[in-house]
Amino acid sequence: MTLRHKQPLSVHFIWQPSDSEVVSPIIEAVSRSLTRDINRPFSRNLNIPLFFYSSDSPSITPDEPPQDYAERNVIFVFTSVNTRGRANWNGYIAALPHSTATKIVPVALSREGLGHSGEGSLKDLNFIRTYEWPETTKVQQAVVAMAHEIYRHGFAEIAQEDTGKSSSIKIFLSHAKPGNTGRLHAEAIKRFIDNTNMSHFFDSTTISPGFKFNEEIIKSIKESTMVAICSDEYSSRYWCQLEILCAKEQQRPMIAVNCLNEYEDRIFPASSNVPCIHVLPDSPLSEADILKILIAALLETIRHCHALSLLDYYKESGWIASDCEISSRPPEIRQLLAIKQAGKTDSFCYPEPPIYSEEAEWHNQLDINTFTPLWSKAESDTLHGVRVGISISDVSTDGYKAHHLHPTQSVRLAQDIARHLLARSATLIYGGDLRKDGFTEFILDEAIALKNRLNTDDIHVENHLAWPLYKADEQVIAWHAKYMPVMETVEHDVPGDIADDVEKGIFLPPNTPQNKYVWSRCLTEMRVKSIESCQARICAGGKLSGYNGKMPGVLEEIIIAIQKNKPVYLLGAFGGVVGEVCKVVWKEAYPEALTEAWQITHNAEYADLQAIAAKSGNQADYELLKAIVEGVDISTLSKNAGLSEGEYLRLMGTPFVDECIHLILLGLKNLCIKP
Repeated sequence: MTLRHKQPLSVHFIWQPSDSEVVSPIIEAVSRSLTRDINRPFSRNLNIPLFFYSSDSPSITPDEPPQDYAERNVIFVFTSVNTRGRANWNGYIAALPHSTATKIVPVALSREGLGHSGEGSLKDLNFIRTYEWPETTKVQQAVVAMAHEIYRHGFAEIAQEDTGKSSSIKIFLSHAKPGNTGRLHAEAIKRFIDNTNMSHFFDSTTISPGFKFNEEIIKSIKESTMVAICSDEYSSRYWCQLEILCAKEQQRPMIAVNCLNEYEDRIFPASSNVPCIHVLPDSPLSEADILKILIAALLETIRHCHALSLLDYYKESGWIASDCEISSRPPEIRQLLAIKQAGKTDSFCYPEPPIYSEEAEWHNQLDINTFTPLWSKAESDTLHGVRVGISISDVSTDGYKAHHLHPTQSVRLAQDIARHLLARSATLIYGGDLRKDGFTEFILDEAIALKNRLNTDDIHVENHLAWPLYKADEQVIAWHAKYMPVMETVEHDVPGDIADDVEKGIFLPPNTPQNKYVWSRCLTEMRVKSIESCQARICAGGKLSGYNGKMPGVLEEIIIAIQKNKPVYLLGAFGGVVGEVCKVVWKEAYPEALTEAWQITHNAEYADLQAIAAKSGNQADYELLKAIVEGVDISTLSKNAGLSEGEYLRLMGTPFVDECIHLILLGLKNLCIKP
């Protein structure tokens, strides 16, 4: 079933290249907070779609403004003397789109940046003012301020007459008075909050006279994010336990702040299954620690709201049943027992990634099917024996002028595709790339993590290497040693037409046109044979220049797969080669980057390589390439891939990783169904 609506939230960043030194630490910190860490692929971090807009020259603006990708879009535009002082940047910023679905939050890096408030899209808007913050905490302050605006504009319901304060996040400070640690930390956090635009609830000081203490607490918890300040005395206090239970019953976002001084005789079970950070028990609590607590609380609130919105969206789109119980956290025993006793449903969906199989074993004892939108135990063998080729690689940077996804997004895509295909017992076919932090390494690391997570030996990755890549002996031996449990290496020999021209036992560097020709022949040989061995191909990204073959590697793999009538999944939103090919499928003008003239201009010695290859008829034929790409139609692509035309068009255009994976899995499963 296709997705009918937009995803709930996207976040966009705009900055002038001259401000990169100031902006980069802020954007990097915010991005790390909002996206899954590629080095911790099974963490429960946020994974909000992020888009970046700048350029590689101060005199050039991005090619386009942020797009309306989601139901709610938040645009952070960084303003300064550099944006104000250039007419083209003034015009670009003044024309930014804004609507009920798209909110702009200006961030002034200097006083001059406030000048944009007099005109266009930023007229009369209030600015986040980073220049007022001390350098020591500027990045943390920025994360707090920007995360709060993401919450307000992304998830709070704001009426036109509301003030900014009325949509602020509410923090419930749960603490034990005995021992003083909890009380003093709570008071320090409250004082800090009082000087920001956050609302707060702090113990009995906000309970109105004449109202019942317990009713006021429960009412406040229902609309707040709980910060449980876990001092030595906390878990043993009746009211603290009651507050925790109430927050869990109401499915409220919650974090635990570990500030133990010596010893806690029993961690209260209900206070688990939430993020936990550590601060020292000493008072006064430092500003850095207060900011750390508030950042954790804000991010968990955003994660909670985004997870529920995303699961509702998946319900509307038919990914999960409409009567399925959903939660922003993995299931807890009390939660599942309550569902069971109420007799409401026997299915429970929680956000990606799935919990370990050992933890999920007790779900079966309750006869409740727990799963994530992209994974359930029933999926484990659905692609058994299916051999899927992966053509995913880096995209050349242009300073975010035309391509607006962070390079790590391609890594997340490769990791997630690998995880979900391998977990369904498919075999992955990948060609080359032995660089540290290259895509082969990311995919193999994912395979090892999945092997341990699922406690299975049924994980299969084939890494195909062209000669002379496997002659870099020490590197290849190290790779074999590390990845042998999940990887089979297929070493392809030198093609017969050049076999007598090389010394097979010696590594040949691609440092001359003649050597580059040898490399191109070997890479083509490897690609043809590896694609012949797979049943489908997934393609995303791909460098348009700086390669070692006869043409961009991902482009050659697409052409070979099309010629061999293999199902091809083209993920165009991730840019690069695949993005250019998708433009042709969309019947746009033929891209200049796919012409021989462009390739010669952008690749050193490429004309020489073509001339050498032409002597034996092995040059890249760009007229034939154009005819093949222009001859591809959406009807044939979608039918071969097991998708409808609408689904395939969505696959080519969506920048959302989960949606890409859903559509790829749908297509592959449809192809596996026997009549």
